[in-house]
Amino acid sequence: MLARKSIIPEEFALPGLVSRVPRKPVFRDRVNKARFIAKNGSCNLAHKNIREQGRFLQDVFTTLVDLKWRFTLVIFTTTFVSSWLLFAMVWWLVAFAHGDLNQEQRNATQSYCVTEVKSFTSAFLFSIEVQVTIGFGGRMMTDQCPIAIAFLILQNIAGLIINAVMLGCIFMKTAQSNRRAETLIFSRHAVIAVRNNHLCFMIRIGDLRKSMIIGATVRLQVVRKTTTPEGEVIPIHQIDVQTESAVASNSLFLLAPLIICHVIDKNSPLYDLSAMELQCSDLEVIVILEGVVETTGITTQARTSYISEEIQWGHRFVPIVTEEEGVYSVDYSKFGNLVKVSTPLCSAKELDETPSILIQTIQKNELSHQNSLRKRNSMRRNNSMRKGGGGGGGGGGSLRRNNSGLAAAKVQFYTPTDASKNLNAVT
Repeated sequence: MLARKSIIPEEFALPGLVSRVPRKPVFRDRVNKARFIAKNGSCNLAHKNIREQGRFLQDVFTTLVDLKWRFTLVIFTTTFVSSWLLFAMVWWLVAFAHGDLNQEQRNATQSYCVTEVKSFTSAFLFSIEVQVTIGFGGRMMTDQCPIAIAFLILQNIAGLIINAVMLGCIFMKTAQSNRRAETLIFSRHAVIAVRNNHLCFMIRIGDLRKSMIIGATVRLQVVRKTTTPEGEVIPIHQIDVQTESAVASNSLFLLAPLIICHVIDKNSPLYDLSAMELQCSDLEVIVILEGVVETTGITTQARTSYISEEIQWGHRFVPIVTEEEGVYSVDYSKFGNLVKVSTPLCSAKELDETPSILIQTIQKNELSHQNSLRKRNSMRRNNSMRKGGGGGGGGGGSLRRNNSGLAAAKVQFYTPTDASKNLNAVT
C-alpha cells in the first residue's frame, strides 16, 4: 500500500524549512581542565602511590623545612620534651643505683651523686637544667659518680644537636625565598596586540619593594596536551617561549614595572591561533621570574599562569610611569588596567600571508592616536578658556560673545568653475 502524500509540499514542510535556515558556526567549548600553576604560583600537582616513603627520611632537614608550621612546632616541642624525659629517666636510674633515693638507709658520711634528686620529678627538673643550661643552685652534681659525668657530657652534646637542627629549621622556614616572591606581582591578564609591526603576547611584571632583584630573568612556557605522530599522548607538554628580554640580554633591570613581550613568529606555539581559536583552546602560559634578593643573597622565584580566558585579544597596558618634579612615579593602582586597540582577529600566520591586514591595522591605530591627541588638545583649550573666563563676569561674557561670533562666521570656498561663471556674467 502506497503512503499517502501530504497536502503541504516537502520543501515547505518543517524539516525542509529548518534545513534551509542558515546556521551560525558552532565552536566547541573549551573543556574545563585543572590549572598546572595557580595564580599565586603554587603547583597544582598531587603525588600519589609513592611506595618509597623512606627517601624522605634520608633528608630529614629538608622534610622538616617543607612541613607546615603546625607540624613543625609539634615536632619541635615533642623532640625537646622527649629528650628531657629520656635523660630524666637516666638521672633517676643513676640516683637509684647510687642509693640517693633511700634517705633512711643512707649513712651520714655517704655523699650524694646528684644532690636534691629524691624523685622522678626532681630528676626531670635536673634534666631540664642541664640541657638548657639553667642552674638554680638546688640540684648539682658531685665528683663521686664518674658515670654521671659521662651522662652529663652526652646530654649536652645531644641538646646542642637538637638546638642546632630545630633552630636552623625554623630560621629556614622564616627566611624562605617564596616570602620575597610575595612582593613580586604580575598583571591579572595577558594581552595580545600589534607592537612594532608584529603580533605580540605581553604581560606586565613589577616589584613592590625598593630592594632590587639582582639578575632577574623571565621565562615563558606554554603547557598543553599534545599527541605525537606516533599516537603518544603527552598530557603536560612544556614548550619554551622566547621573549625580547632574553634575546637582548641575559637579565632584567627590574627597577620599575616592565612589559614582557613575546613576538608571535613562526617558532611560537601561538602562531596558528586566531582570536576565536584561542578562546576554544586549552593552553596555559606559565611565567617564571627568578633572581637573587639584594638584601639576603637568597635566590627567589615567583610564578603565575594565564589560561585562555585570561588572555585579552586587542588590548594594551596603560602607562603607569610618569615624571613628577624630577622623580619618576609609579601608579600601581593602574597596574592591570587595559585599553582597547585595533588588532586583527586573525592569526599571526595569516598576517604573514596577507600583509595588507597589518597595514590597515597600523593606519587605524595612527588615526585613533591622532584623534585622541585632538581630544586632549581640545579639552586643554576648553579648560584654559574656562579658567581665563572665571576671573570676571564681564570678561567672561565678552569672551563667550566673541566665541559665538567666531563660531557663527562662515567661510565660502570657490572652485574654478564658479570663478569662470562669474567671469562670464561680468562680460
